[in-house]
Amino acid sequence: MQQSIVFDIDLIRRYDQAGPRYTSYPTAVQFHPGFQESHYRDYAKHSNAIPGKPLSLYFHVPFCDTLCFYCACNKIATKDRSLTVPYLARLHREIAMQGLLFQHERPVTQLHFGGGTPTFLNMEQMRTLMQETAKYFQLVTDDSGEYSIEIDPREADPKRVAELRELGLNRMSLGVQDFNAKVQKAVNRIQSEDETFTVLEAARQAGFKSISIDLIYGLPHQSVDSFANTLDKIIAVAPDRISVFNYAHLPTIFKPQRRINEADLPPPPEKLAILQHTIQQLTSAGYVYIGMDHFARPNDELAIAQRQGTLYRNFQGYATQADCDLIGLGSTSISKVGDSYSQNVKTLEEYYALIDAGHLPVFRGIALTEDDKLRRTVIMQLLCHFTLNIPVIEETYQIRFKDYFAEEWSRLETLQEDGLLVFNDQRIDILPAGRLLARNICMTFDIYLRQAQGQRFSKVI
Repeated sequence: MQQSIVFDIDLIRRYDQAGPRYTSYPTAVQFHPGFQESHYRDYAKHSNAIPGKPLSLYFHVPFCDTLCFYCACNKIATKDRSLTVPYLARLHREIAMQGLLFQHERPVTQLHFGGGTPTFLNMEQMRTLMQETAKYFQLVTDDSGEYSIEIDPREADPKRVAELRELGLNRMSLGVQDFNAKVQKAVNRIQSEDETFTVLEAARQAGFKSISIDLIYGLPHQSVDSFANTLDKIIAVAPDRISVFNYAHLPTIFKPQRRINEADLPPPPEKLAILQHTIQQLTSAGYVYIGMDHFARPNDELAIAQRQGTLYRNFQGYATQADCDLIGLGSTSISKVGDSYSQNVKTLEEYYALIDAGHLPVFRGIALTEDDKLRRTVIMQLLCHFTLNIPVIEETYQIRFKDYFAEEWSRLETLQEDGLLVFNDQRIDILPAGRLLARNICMTFDIYLRQAQGQRFSKVI
Protein backbone atom coordinates (compact mmCIF):
# COMPACT_ATOMS: atom_id res chain seq x y z
CA MET A 1 0.00 0.00 0.00
CA GLN A 2 1.02 3.64 -0.45
CA GLN A 3 1.66 5.09 3.01
CA SER A 4 0.99 8.75 2.32
CA ILE A 5 -1.18 11.46 3.82
CA VAL A 6 -2.57 14.80 2.66
CA PHE A 7 -3.62 17.59 5.04
CA ASP A 8 -6.80 19.11 3.58
CA ILE A 9 -7.81 21.96 5.86
CA ASP A 10 -11.29 22.33 4.38
CA LEU A 11 -12.08 18.64 4.84
CA ILE A 12 -10.72 18.65 8.37
CA ARG A 13 -12.79 21.66 9.40
CA ARG A 14 -15.89 20.08 7.89
CA TYR A 15 -15.40 16.71 9.56
CA ASP A 16 -13.71 17.65 12.84
CA GLN A 17 -16.16 16.15 15.30
CA ALA A 18 -16.01 13.98 18.40
CA GLY A 19 -15.83 10.22 17.99
CA PRO A 20 -14.43 6.94 19.34
CA ARG A 21 -10.76 6.00 19.01
CA TYR A 22 -11.74 2.40 18.22
CA THR A 23 -9.21 0.55 20.32
CA SER A 24 -12.09 -1.91 20.30
CA TYR A 25 -15.44 -2.37 18.66
CA PRO A 26 -17.86 -2.21 20.34
CA THR A 27 -16.13 0.50 22.36
CA ALA A 28 -15.90 0.50 26.16
CA VAL A 29 -19.02 2.72 26.27
CA GLN A 30 -21.02 -0.43 25.47
CA PHE A 31 -19.54 -2.54 28.30
CA HIS A 32 -22.20 -3.40 30.86
CA PRO A 33 -22.36 -5.01 34.36
CA GLY A 34 -24.38 -7.93 33.03
CA PHE A 35 -21.11 -9.41 31.79
CA GLN A 36 -19.56 -10.93 34.93
CA GLU A 37 -16.74 -13.15 36.11
CA SER A 38 -18.59 -16.34 35.15
CA HIS A 39 -18.94 -15.16 31.57
CA TYR A 40 -15.24 -14.31 31.41
CA ARG A 41 -14.33 -17.77 32.70
CA ASP A 42 -16.49 -19.40 30.03
CA TYR A 43 -14.84 -17.42 27.25
CA ALA A 44 -11.39 -18.21 28.64
CA LYS A 45 -12.20 -21.92 28.71
CA HIS A 46 -13.47 -21.91 25.14
CA SER A 47 -10.43 -19.94 23.96
CA ASN A 48 -8.27 -22.99 24.65
CA ALA A 49 -10.01 -24.88 21.85
CA ILE A 50 -7.39 -23.63 19.39
CA PRO A 51 -4.15 -25.35 20.50
CA GLY A 52 -1.21 -22.99 20.77
CA LYS A 53 -3.22 -19.83 20.11
CA PRO A 54 -0.95 -17.01 21.35
CA LEU A 55 -1.66 -14.77 24.31
CA SER A 56 -1.08 -11.10 25.02
CA LEU A 57 -0.65 -9.84 28.59
CA TYR A 58 -1.25 -6.27 29.75
CA PHE A 59 -0.17 -5.18 33.25
CA HIS A 60 -1.62 -1.95 34.63
CA VAL A 61 0.57 -0.11 37.14
CA PRO A 62 -1.65 2.74 38.36
CA PHE A 63 0.89 4.77 40.38
CA CYS A 64 2.59 8.03 39.36
CA ASP A 65 5.06 10.10 41.36
CA THR A 66 3.74 13.37 39.89
CA LEU A 67 0.35 14.33 38.49
CA CYS A 68 0.47 15.57 34.88
CA PHE A 69 -2.47 17.94 34.50
CA TYR A 70 -3.36 16.82 30.96
CA CYS A 71 -3.60 13.14 31.90
CA ALA A 72 -6.80 11.18 31.24
CA CYS A 73 -5.39 7.80 32.31
CA ASN A 74 -6.50 5.74 35.29
CA LYS A 75 -3.77 6.57 37.80
CA ILE A 76 -2.96 7.35 41.44
CA ALA A 77 -0.53 10.22 42.04
CA THR A 78 1.50 9.54 45.17
CA LYS A 79 4.96 9.84 46.68
CA ASP A 80 4.35 6.76 48.83
CA ARG A 81 6.18 3.90 47.12
CA SER A 82 5.01 1.47 49.81
CA LEU A 83 1.57 1.45 48.14
CA THR A 84 3.04 -0.85 45.51
CA VAL A 85 3.45 -3.68 48.03
CA PRO A 86 -0.26 -4.51 48.63
CA TYR A 87 -1.02 -3.87 44.97
CA LEU A 88 1.62 -6.29 43.71
CA ALA A 89 0.54 -8.91 46.24
CA ARG A 90 -2.93 -8.92 44.66
CA LEU A 91 -1.55 -8.66 41.15
CA HIS A 92 0.48 -11.84 41.75
CA ARG A 93 -2.70 -13.60 42.90
CA GLU A 94 -4.59 -12.41 39.85
CA ILE A 95 -1.78 -13.73 37.62
CA ALA A 96 -2.14 -17.12 39.29
CA MET A 97 -5.93 -17.16 38.90
CA GLN A 98 -5.76 -16.09 35.27
CA GLY A 99 -2.96 -18.54 34.51
CA LEU A 100 -5.12 -21.47 35.58
CA LEU A 101 -7.73 -20.53 32.97
CA PHE A 102 -5.43 -20.76 29.96
CA GLN A 103 -3.36 -23.67 28.70
CA HIS A 104 0.23 -23.18 29.76
CA GLU A 105 1.43 -24.20 26.29
CA ARG A 106 -0.04 -21.07 24.74
CA PRO A 107 2.89 -18.71 24.06
CA VAL A 108 2.82 -15.11 25.25
CA THR A 109 3.83 -13.31 22.07
CA GLN A 110 2.88 -9.85 23.30
CA LEU A 111 3.36 -8.28 26.73
CA HIS A 112 2.92 -4.68 27.79
CA PHE A 113 3.43 -2.68 30.99
CA GLY A 114 1.29 0.46 31.10
CA GLY A 115 -0.01 2.90 33.62
CA GLY A 116 0.29 5.13 35.45
CA THR A 117 4.04 4.80 35.45
CA PRO A 118 5.35 1.21 35.26
CA THR A 119 8.82 2.37 36.34
CA PHE A 120 7.26 3.50 39.63
CA LEU A 121 8.07 -0.12 40.57
CA ASN A 122 11.64 -0.84 41.60
CA MET A 123 13.74 -3.45 39.81
CA GLU A 124 13.31 -6.08 42.51
CA GLN A 125 9.55 -5.75 42.16
CA MET A 126 9.79 -5.94 38.35
CA ARG A 127 11.92 -9.10 38.52
CA THR A 128 9.52 -10.75 40.93
CA LEU A 129 6.56 -9.78 38.76
CA MET A 130 8.16 -11.35 35.68
CA GLN A 131 9.07 -14.46 37.67
CA GLU A 132 5.49 -14.85 38.92
CA THR A 133 4.21 -14.38 35.40
CA ALA A 134 6.58 -17.05 34.07
CA LYS A 135 5.20 -19.55 36.59
CA TYR A 136 1.74 -19.42 35.04
CA PHE A 137 2.31 -18.30 31.44
CA GLN A 138 4.64 -19.46 28.68
CA LEU A 139 6.85 -16.43 28.13
CA VAL A 140 8.94 -16.64 24.98
CA THR A 141 12.66 -16.59 25.68
CA ASP A 142 14.06 -16.16 22.16
CA ASP A 143 13.29 -12.41 22.02
CA SER A 144 10.67 -12.99 19.31
CA GLY A 145 7.83 -11.57 21.41
CA GLU A 146 6.64 -7.98 21.37
CA TYR A 147 7.43 -7.14 25.02
CA SER A 148 7.06 -3.43 25.76
CA ILE A 149 7.02 -0.94 28.59
CA GLU A 150 6.01 2.69 28.99
CA ILE A 151 8.86 4.72 30.47
CA ASP A 152 8.90 8.05 32.26
CA PRO A 153 12.51 9.20 31.64
CA ARG A 154 12.46 10.89 35.04
CA GLU A 155 12.03 7.44 36.58
CA ALA A 156 14.86 5.65 34.74
CA ASP A 157 18.59 5.72 34.08
CA PRO A 158 20.96 3.66 31.90
CA LYS A 159 21.40 1.00 34.57
CA ARG A 160 17.63 0.60 34.93
CA VAL A 161 17.18 0.43 31.17
CA ALA A 162 19.79 -2.34 30.86
CA GLU A 163 18.12 -4.30 33.65
CA LEU A 164 14.72 -4.02 31.98
CA ARG A 165 16.25 -5.38 28.78
CA GLU A 166 17.69 -8.31 30.74
CA LEU A 167 14.16 -9.14 31.91
CA GLY A 168 13.16 -9.71 28.30
CA LEU A 169 11.58 -6.36 27.49
CA ASN A 170 12.54 -5.28 23.97
CA ARG A 171 10.34 -2.30 23.09
CA MET A 172 10.00 1.03 24.84
CA SER A 173 7.68 4.02 24.76
CA LEU A 174 9.08 7.27 26.20
CA GLY A 175 6.69 9.94 27.44
CA VAL A 176 7.82 13.46 26.48
CA GLN A 177 4.77 15.55 25.39
CA ASP A 178 6.78 18.79 24.85
CA PHE A 179 10.23 20.16 25.66
CA ASN A 180 9.11 23.79 25.93
CA ALA A 181 9.66 25.00 29.52
CA LYS A 182 6.53 27.16 29.61
CA VAL A 183 4.36 24.30 28.37
CA GLN A 184 5.94 21.86 30.83
CA LYS A 185 5.24 24.18 33.75
CA ALA A 186 1.63 24.68 32.69
CA VAL A 187 0.95 20.92 32.63
CA ASN A 188 3.20 20.02 35.60
CA ARG A 189 5.51 17.82 33.54
CA ILE A 190 9.06 19.11 34.10
CA GLN A 191 11.40 16.92 32.10
CA SER A 192 14.75 17.82 30.57
CA GLU A 193 16.01 16.90 27.12
CA ASP A 194 19.06 15.33 28.71
CA GLU A 195 16.94 13.00 30.87
CA THR A 196 14.99 11.91 27.84
CA PHE A 197 17.84 11.37 25.41
CA THR A 198 20.02 9.63 28.00
CA VAL A 199 17.32 6.98 28.42
CA LEU A 200 16.79 6.72 24.66
CA GLU A 201 20.49 6.17 23.99
CA ALA A 202 20.69 3.67 26.85
CA ALA A 203 17.82 1.73 25.25
CA ARG A 204 19.71 1.56 21.99
CA GLN A 205 22.87 0.44 23.72
CA ALA A 206 20.90 -2.23 25.59
CA GLY A 207 19.42 -3.59 22.35
CA PHE A 208 15.78 -2.49 22.52
CA LYS A 209 14.28 -3.29 19.12
CA SER A 210 11.92 -0.35 18.86
CA ILE A 211 11.81 2.99 20.65
CA SER A 212 8.78 5.26 20.49
CA ILE A 213 8.35 8.83 21.73
CA ASP A 214 4.98 10.25 22.76
CA LEU A 215 4.11 13.91 22.15
CA ILE A 216 0.90 15.89 22.65
CA TYR A 217 -0.32 18.85 20.60
CA GLY A 218 -2.93 21.31 21.83
CA LEU A 219 -1.38 21.89 25.27
CA PRO A 220 -1.23 25.33 26.93
CA HIS A 221 1.10 27.90 25.34
CA GLN A 222 1.95 25.74 22.35
CA SER A 223 2.42 27.36 18.96
CA VAL A 224 3.51 26.14 15.55
CA ASP A 225 7.06 27.38 16.13
CA SER A 226 7.41 26.11 19.70
CA PHE A 227 6.13 22.62 18.88
CA ALA A 228 8.23 22.49 15.71
CA ASN A 229 11.29 23.17 17.87
CA THR A 230 10.45 20.19 20.10
CA LEU A 231 9.84 18.02 17.05
CA ASP A 232 13.16 19.02 15.48
CA LYS A 233 14.96 17.76 18.58
CA ILE A 234 13.01 14.49 18.50
CA ILE A 235 13.64 13.92 14.79
CA ALA A 236 17.35 14.53 15.35
CA VAL A 237 17.61 11.43 17.56
CA ALA A 238 15.57 9.36 15.06
CA PRO A 239 13.26 7.22 17.23
CA ASP A 240 11.61 4.30 15.44
CA ARG A 241 8.13 5.64 16.14
CA ILE A 242 6.60 8.97 17.09
CA SER A 243 3.09 9.33 18.46
CA VAL A 244 1.55 12.80 18.32
CA PHE A 245 -1.64 12.77 20.36
CA ASN A 246 -4.40 15.34 20.26
CA TYR A 247 -5.00 16.89 23.69
CA ALA A 248 -8.69 16.59 24.50
CA HIS A 249 -9.63 19.15 27.14
CA LEU A 250 -12.49 17.54 29.10
CA PRO A 251 -12.17 18.97 32.63
CA THR A 252 -15.68 17.89 33.61
CA ILE A 253 -14.61 14.26 33.13
CA PHE A 254 -10.91 14.36 34.07
CA LYS A 255 -10.35 16.35 37.26
CA PRO A 256 -6.58 17.00 36.82
CA GLN A 257 -7.38 19.00 33.68
CA ARG A 258 -9.19 21.56 35.83
CA ARG A 259 -5.74 22.86 36.78
CA ILE A 260 -5.12 23.88 33.19
CA ASN A 261 -6.10 27.44 32.30
CA GLU A 262 -8.37 27.05 29.30
CA ALA A 263 -7.42 30.53 28.07
CA ASP A 264 -3.83 29.31 27.61
CA LEU A 265 -4.82 26.57 25.16
CA PRO A 266 -4.01 27.27 21.50
CA PRO A 267 -7.13 28.36 19.61
CA PRO A 268 -8.53 25.86 17.09
CA PRO A 269 -6.87 27.44 14.02
CA GLU A 270 -3.47 27.37 15.72
CA LYS A 271 -4.00 23.80 16.88
CA LEU A 272 -4.77 22.71 13.31
CA ALA A 273 -1.72 24.61 12.09
CA ILE A 274 0.42 22.75 14.64
CA LEU A 275 -0.87 19.43 13.35
CA GLN A 276 -0.35 20.41 9.72
CA HIS A 277 3.23 21.51 10.34
CA THR A 278 3.90 18.39 12.39
CA ILE A 279 2.79 16.14 9.54
CA GLN A 280 5.01 18.08 7.13
CA GLN A 281 8.01 17.81 9.45
CA LEU A 282 7.63 14.10 10.05
CA THR A 283 6.95 13.08 6.47
CA SER A 284 9.82 15.26 5.26
CA ALA A 285 12.05 13.44 7.75
CA GLY A 286 11.04 10.09 6.23
CA TYR A 287 8.37 8.95 8.68
CA VAL A 288 5.22 7.32 7.32
CA TYR A 289 1.74 7.84 8.72
CA ILE A 290 0.45 4.64 10.31
CA GLY A 291 -2.83 6.17 11.48
CA MET A 292 -4.49 7.53 14.63
CA ASP A 293 -1.62 9.82 15.74
CA HIS A 294 1.13 7.30 14.93
CA PHE A 295 4.13 7.73 12.64
CA ALA A 296 6.96 5.24 12.07
CA ARG A 297 10.14 4.86 10.08
CA PRO A 298 9.59 2.80 6.90
CA ASN A 299 11.64 -0.12 8.25
CA ASP A 300 9.81 -0.25 11.60
CA GLU A 301 7.72 -3.37 12.14
CA LEU A 302 4.48 -1.34 12.33
CA ALA A 303 5.09 0.17 8.91
CA ILE A 304 6.06 -3.23 7.52
CA ALA A 305 2.96 -4.88 9.03
CA GLN A 306 0.76 -2.20 7.49
CA ARG A 307 2.27 -2.75 4.05
CA GLN A 308 1.83 -6.51 4.44
CA GLY A 309 -1.77 -6.21 5.63
CA THR A 310 -1.12 -7.70 9.07
CA LEU A 311 -1.36 -4.58 11.24
CA TYR A 312 -3.75 -4.80 14.19
CA ARG A 313 -5.24 -2.39 16.72
CA ASN A 314 -6.01 -3.10 20.38
CA PHE A 315 -6.20 -1.28 23.71
CA GLN A 316 -2.47 -0.47 23.61
CA GLY A 317 -2.72 1.03 20.12
CA TYR A 318 -1.30 -0.48 16.93
CA ALA A 319 0.38 -3.89 17.12
CA THR A 320 1.70 -6.65 14.90
CA GLN A 321 0.19 -9.53 16.91
CA ALA A 322 -3.33 -9.84 15.51
CA ASP A 323 -4.46 -13.28 16.64
CA CYS A 324 -3.91 -13.07 20.41
CA ASP A 325 -6.29 -13.32 23.30
CA LEU A 326 -5.52 -10.28 25.45
CA ILE A 327 -5.51 -10.74 29.22
CA GLY A 328 -5.69 -7.51 31.22
CA LEU A 329 -4.13 -7.69 34.69
CA GLY A 330 -4.45 -5.12 37.47
CA SER A 331 -7.06 -2.48 38.26
CA THR A 332 -8.99 -0.94 35.34
CA SER A 333 -7.30 -3.15 32.72
CA ILE A 334 -9.30 -4.48 29.78
CA SER A 335 -9.25 -8.00 28.30
CA LYS A 336 -10.26 -9.37 24.92
CA VAL A 337 -10.81 -13.11 25.19
CA GLY A 338 -12.53 -14.89 22.34
CA ASP A 339 -15.41 -12.75 21.14
CA SER A 340 -15.71 -10.82 24.38
CA TYR A 341 -14.34 -7.73 26.08
CA SER A 342 -14.20 -7.22 29.83
CA GLN A 343 -12.79 -4.72 32.29
CA ASN A 344 -11.44 -4.97 35.83
CA VAL A 345 -12.75 -2.80 38.65
CA LYS A 346 -11.28 0.68 38.86
CA THR A 347 -10.56 1.38 42.53
CA LEU A 348 -7.87 -0.31 44.59
CA GLU A 349 -10.37 -1.03 47.36
CA GLU A 350 -12.64 -2.98 45.00
CA TYR A 351 -9.69 -4.70 43.37
CA TYR A 352 -8.20 -5.84 46.68
CA ALA A 353 -11.54 -7.03 48.05
CA LEU A 354 -12.34 -9.20 45.03
CA ILE A 355 -8.87 -10.70 44.78
CA ASP A 356 -8.85 -11.42 48.53
CA ALA A 357 -12.19 -13.21 48.14
CA GLY A 358 -10.76 -15.39 45.37
CA HIS A 359 -12.60 -13.69 42.52
CA LEU A 360 -11.38 -12.32 39.23
CA PRO A 361 -11.98 -8.55 39.46
CA VAL A 362 -14.20 -8.29 36.36
CA PHE A 363 -17.02 -5.76 36.78
CA ARG A 364 -18.32 -5.20 33.25
CA GLY A 365 -17.90 -6.31 29.66
CA ILE A 366 -19.67 -7.38 26.51
CA ALA A 367 -20.20 -10.54 24.48
CA LEU A 368 -19.99 -9.73 20.78
CA THR A 369 -22.88 -10.49 18.48
CA GLU A 370 -22.39 -11.63 14.89
CA ASP A 371 -23.13 -8.09 13.78
CA ASP A 372 -20.50 -6.75 16.21
CA LYS A 373 -17.86 -9.09 14.79
CA LEU A 374 -18.65 -8.11 11.22
CA ARG A 375 -18.55 -4.39 11.95
CA ARG A 376 -15.38 -4.79 14.03
CA THR A 377 -13.62 -6.39 11.07
CA VAL A 378 -14.73 -3.62 8.72
CA ILE A 379 -13.68 -0.86 11.13
CA MET A 380 -10.30 -2.39 12.00
CA GLN A 381 -9.43 -3.06 8.35
CA LEU A 382 -10.16 0.55 7.47
CA LEU A 383 -8.28 1.95 10.48
CA CYS A 384 -5.21 -0.22 10.04
CA HIS A 385 -4.90 -0.48 6.25
CA PHE A 386 -7.10 2.31 4.82
CA THR A 387 -8.74 -0.23 2.52
CA LEU A 388 -11.40 -2.92 2.62
CA ASN A 389 -11.72 -5.93 0.32
CA ILE A 390 -15.49 -6.29 0.02
CA PRO A 391 -15.62 -9.79 -1.59
CA VAL A 392 -13.49 -11.16 1.27
CA ILE A 393 -15.93 -9.69 3.82
CA GLU A 394 -18.87 -11.14 1.90
CA GLU A 395 -17.34 -14.60 1.76
CA THR A 396 -16.22 -14.58 5.39
CA TYR A 397 -19.53 -13.40 6.83
CA GLN A 398 -21.88 -14.76 4.16
CA ILE A 399 -23.52 -11.43 3.37
CA ARG A 400 -24.10 -9.22 0.38
CA PHE A 401 -22.25 -6.12 1.52
CA LYS A 402 -24.31 -3.55 -0.35
CA ASP A 403 -27.56 -4.99 1.03
CA TYR A 404 -26.36 -5.54 4.59
CA PHE A 405 -24.87 -2.06 4.77
CA ALA A 406 -27.51 -0.31 2.67
CA GLU A 407 -27.72 2.73 4.94
CA GLU A 408 -23.92 2.93 5.22
CA TRP A 409 -23.59 2.61 1.43
CA SER A 410 -25.50 5.85 0.90
CA ARG A 411 -23.29 7.61 3.45
CA LEU A 412 -20.19 6.35 1.65
CA GLU A 413 -21.40 8.18 -1.42
CA THR A 414 -21.24 11.47 0.48
CA LEU A 415 -17.76 10.65 1.77
CA GLN A 416 -16.68 9.87 -1.79
CA GLU A 417 -18.11 13.14 -3.10
CA ASP A 418 -16.13 14.99 -0.44
CA GLY A 419 -12.89 13.28 -1.46
CA LEU A 420 -12.27 11.13 1.64
CA LEU A 421 -12.49 7.79 -0.16
CA VAL A 422 -13.36 5.94 -3.34
CA PHE A 423 -15.49 2.79 -3.36
CA ASN A 424 -17.28 0.29 -5.57
CA ASP A 425 -18.67 -3.24 -5.27
CA GLN A 426 -15.15 -4.60 -4.83
CA ARG A 427 -13.42 -2.32 -2.34
CA ILE A 428 -13.29 0.80 -0.23
CA ASP A 429 -10.07 2.82 -0.40
CA ILE A 430 -9.45 5.75 1.94
CA LEU A 431 -7.62 8.46 0.02
CA PRO A 432 -4.57 10.28 1.42
CA ALA A 433 -6.77 13.31 2.18
CA GLY A 434 -9.16 11.10 4.16
CA ARG A 435 -6.64 9.24 6.30
CA LEU A 436 -6.57 11.80 9.09
CA LEU A 437 -10.34 11.39 9.16
CA ALA A 438 -10.40 7.59 9.15
CA ARG A 439 -12.29 7.66 12.45
CA ASN A 440 -15.10 9.58 10.76
CA ILE A 441 -15.27 6.96 8.02
CA CYS A 442 -15.34 4.15 10.58
CA MET A 443 -18.10 5.91 12.49
CA THR A 444 -20.29 5.28 9.44
CA PHE A 445 -20.25 1.56 10.34
CA ASP A 446 -20.71 2.05 14.11
CA ILE A 447 -24.32 1.08 14.77
CA TYR A 448 -24.10 2.10 18.42
CA LEU A 449 -23.45 5.73 17.53
CA ARG A 450 -26.93 5.89 16.00
CA GLN A 451 -28.35 5.15 19.45
CA ALA A 452 -25.87 7.35 21.33
CA GLN A 453 -27.22 9.58 24.03
CA GLY A 454 -24.95 11.61 26.25
CA GLN A 455 -21.77 9.86 25.15
CA ARG A 456 -18.56 11.89 25.41
CA PHE A 457 -15.67 11.33 23.03
CA SER A 458 -12.58 13.34 22.13
CA LYS A 459 -12.39 15.36 18.92
CA VAL A 460 -11.12 13.47 15.88
CA ILE A 461 -8.49 16.16 15.20
